[in-house]
Amino acid sequence: MKASPEAQSRLLDLQAVDTALAQLAHRRKSLPELAEIDAVAREISALEDERARAQVAVDDLERDISRFEKDIEQVRLRKSRDQARLDAGGALREIEGLQHELATLNRRQSELEDAELELMEQKETADAALAEVQQRINAAVGRRDEAERRRDEAYGEITKEQEFKSSARGPLAADLPADLVALYDKIRLDSGLGAALFQSGRCGGCRIELYGADLARVKAAAADDVVRCEECRRIMVRTKESGL
Repeated sequence: MKASPEAQSRLLDLQAVDTALAQLAHRRKSLPELAEIDAVAREISALEDERARAQVAVDDLERDISRFEKDIEQVRLRKSRDQARLDAGGALREIEGLQHELATLNRRQSELEDAELELMEQKETADAALAEVQQRINAAVGRRDEAERRRDEAYGEITKEQEFKSSARGPLAADLPADLVALYDKIRLDSGLGAALFQSGRCGGCRIELYGADLARVKAAAADDVVRCEECRRIMVRTKESGL
């Protein structure tokens, strides 16, 4: 392929723009905020599981306390009925039976109230644990939101730079021979770098130094020959800096 030395030299400008665009694309995909957001998301997921377990513990205790309250209320109602019957008087045998039953109900009520008190203390602890894990969730969500804000801010800056670089690339590529740009783009898409400066006997793409026949081939090539590296196949652009 043939192309003027000027056109080949301008390939380096095009490559500089494409390299900048590639770096911006890599930066977009590797922002530290992305890893932070992923880590916090996993933390929130684990905390949500912990919160669910804490909520189940609270719900179970509330259900048990409610059951004890119903049992205690039933004992109180029965005590009230027995006391009313006792106050109304009656046969000695019946009175003794009511007194015995009231004593039994008093013990039962005391046992139920002690058990309920213990459950209420457990629920207080469970409520505190639930509130604590919810606080940790809120803090993690706050960190995630802040990381997302910084990510979006960085995305905005990257997008502006990409738009600026892309707007410069179009006219630059349009001024070059179409076949040269097509070859350059094919190489670049395959390897990430389409053209590089040949300098001090070394390919700027793969950094391999040329000797003997390979170097003689480059030196002997006409100025408008498009020379490619035998190793990496990239276009080697020769300029005054090449030292040929």
